[in-house]
Amino acid sequence: MKQSIFIVGAILSTGAFVCFGQSSNCDLSGYKSQPGLTASARAAGAVELVWDGENGQQLRALIAVREGSPVIRELAARRNAGSQWIVLGRDLVPEYDVVSGRRRLSEQQMAPLRKLNIKLTPDVVEREQWSAFWDAPLNVPGNPGGSIDMPRKAEEIRRGKAEYHASACEVRTEDARIELTFPKSVALGIFAGGLRYTVYRGSNLLRQEVIASTNEPSVAYKYNGGLKGFAVDPKTRLLWRDVAQQWQQIHLGGPVNQDDVALVARNRLAILETGGGSIAVFPPPHKFFFSREIETNLGYVYYRKDASGSVALGARMAEHEQPYRPYGLSDAEWDKRAHEARHQIDNFALYNAPPGTEQHMPVYFYLSAVPDGRATDAAVLAYTHDDMYKPMPGYQVLVSHFHFHFNEQLTDLGTLDTQPSWASVFRGLGVNIAILADFHSDSHPTDPGPVRFKEQQVYFEGCRRVSDDGFLLIPGEEPDATLGGHYMFVFPHPLYWSHAPGAGQTYEERDPRYGTVYHTSSPGEELRLLTEQNGLMWQTHPRTKGSAGYPDAIKDWDHFKSALFLGGSYQSLPVDQSEKRLCEGRCLGLLDDMNNWPQSASAPKYLIAEGDTYMKYPDDETYPELEVNYVKLDRVPKFDEPWTPLLDRLRAGNYFITSGEILLHKWSLDGGAASKQRTFTAEVEWTFPLEFAELVWGDGTRTGHEIVKATGTAPFGRQTFRIPFDPAGKKWVRFAVWDSAGNGAFVQPVQLR
Repeated sequence: MKQSIFIVGAILSTGAFVCFGQSSNCDLSGYKSQPGLTASARAAGAVELVWDGENGQQLRALIAVREGSPVIRELAARRNAGSQWIVLGRDLVPEYDVVSGRRRLSEQQMAPLRKLNIKLTPDVVEREQWSAFWDAPLNVPGNPGGSIDMPRKAEEIRRGKAEYHASACEVRTEDARIELTFPKSVALGIFAGGLRYTVYRGSNLLRQEVIASTNEPSVAYKYNGGLKGFAVDPKTRLLWRDVAQQWQQIHLGGPVNQDDVALVARNRLAILETGGGSIAVFPPPHKFFFSREIETNLGYVYYRKDASGSVALGARMAEHEQPYRPYGLSDAEWDKRAHEARHQIDNFALYNAPPGTEQHMPVYFYLSAVPDGRATDAAVLAYTHDDMYKPMPGYQVLVSHFHFHFNEQLTDLGTLDTQPSWASVFRGLGVNIAILADFHSDSHPTDPGPVRFKEQQVYFEGCRRVSDDGFLLIPGEEPDATLGGHYMFVFPHPLYWSHAPGAGQTYEERDPRYGTVYHTSSPGEELRLLTEQNGLMWQTHPRTKGSAGYPDAIKDWDHFKSALFLGGSYQSLPVDQSEKRLCEGRCLGLLDDMNNWPQSASAPKYLIAEGDTYMKYPDDETYPELEVNYVKLDRVPKFDEPWTPLLDRLRAGNYFITSGEILLHKWSLDGGAASKQRTFTAEVEWTFPLEFAELVWGDGTRTGHEIVKATGTAPFGRQTFRIPFDPAGKKWVRFAVWDSAGNGAFVQPVQLR
């Protein structure tokens, strides 16, 4: 297949081995010289990487081995090719530590599996545990009823710091990047593997990562990683923005630290001003994070003053959740609701590490010849559009599935006229439309009418008053009543209805206060209500949590076969750092499976990005834990007009899902149904250098991928991809793009026949 990425530049192969100390060597046989991206041997057995960065800057890294440990002998930057090099750091040593526990299958997953008469054999437990959500492997003894084989034991928790035994390195050119790897050089607790540095032409980024695996069973883990040895002198200053977005600084003149100092920094970012230049440290924007109930900023970067003249910098993940109080309750009221705090603490699932998988543990450094840390902060935030979802003409940004207990919040406050903190969060992120999911564990969801309708009235009016021109708040619901698993209902207008099985009410009745109200007590009545009201439903968190086994179990139901059943939600859980995509197995695997099922022949199935989280505050770190939907819609519907245009766009698949860094301006499928060759065309915009684009297809039984390598792309690009394919035997296709930091965007499947 013809590739749609073209790299222009001189190619010169070399097969040299470089002396790397007295007993080490470095293999450059995979390196190809090209303008703006070079690797070369230097004195004392070092390899020098020099590459063109942003805005004319050049960057340099001199990397060697000292007593078996990789060491960056020098990091430097300069404003242009003719200026002096500015040293950012010397003799920097990589540091990593991991903490691991045992992955467990949660009781919430087991309950629906038992209901489906699925025996919890060792094979089923092994398979299902990797979709854990309600798990906190480092909480000892943990919630006795929360997971299988509880309580946890202290000896399950294992810790390890990186020990290096490097004897060789490999340098490889991958189009517009260079990878320098120390293979089989790292022992990291129960993990073993190598260390890699990657630089990208056109970018000031330096990626450092341990790539390691374990053969231990049922491993869940977290990692910290960074560099130690940055010089501290009178000109040194560490900068970050706090959760109120106020600038903070320290000159590192205090005493040395015994432990890492976690910085609760806005945007997960800290900058060290070195006098002549600056260097920033941060984790990947999304791949670093796993799903939680809340987005409390736990401090994702650290520093540690090791000596009077030396400081370490890195990225970190906390070991436990830190709950907060919802909407300013008193101590007495909070004590009554302490179960909510327990609820939050017991959801901190960490990363999956199935035996033998290569786990990537990256941390990013941004090198700059600019001494002003605030300018460097702005340069780094350009990669995430300032942690916002960039506006696009003709699209509206939609988020869904949030349990804010809005009715209870309004009742507690005693007024309908309020601007909730979570609404400010959405607006600050650039969100235009939000679908709530209350009446789930709050209010009186199964009341047959009198209490529930009164609460719904407050819910609807509260959403109406928060909505405005350009922002729509939709009162959705996650009823979990008759279908099985968890699922969402959304109607194109406020609708009074109850779902109390066996309550005995008639399906439709006239209420003197609320007008026409509805009661459903069976799957058939639910589907009838959806059909008559032109609503939309989908399976929430499919194949995990309370939807374990779904929608597979209902694929033969009329609900699933209907065009009113959208498909499933897309939420990046679990997180397996061996996967190249966000939610690769559970989410994207389900999307492809659903469209291969014959039941989807007349009604294609899609994913919708969802949050499934609780309270939010402006000081939360929400952006990295959220994916969104860009819906093709010219304007945001007003609250008091039908939301039908939005639901119609969703039902037609006229939207794409993204983590925010990659945007799809338009896409199309060329050629008629009888064509022997067709072409999928998509106009893509991105920030981080891309990794690959792909055309995924299904034939009704199996799924295939046409991979278009994109490692030749520079950062901050825009390009049209054209991928020709043979449609013979294919049922559907979909397009996706993934970048080098694990961020991505994809469109919904397009039916071919």
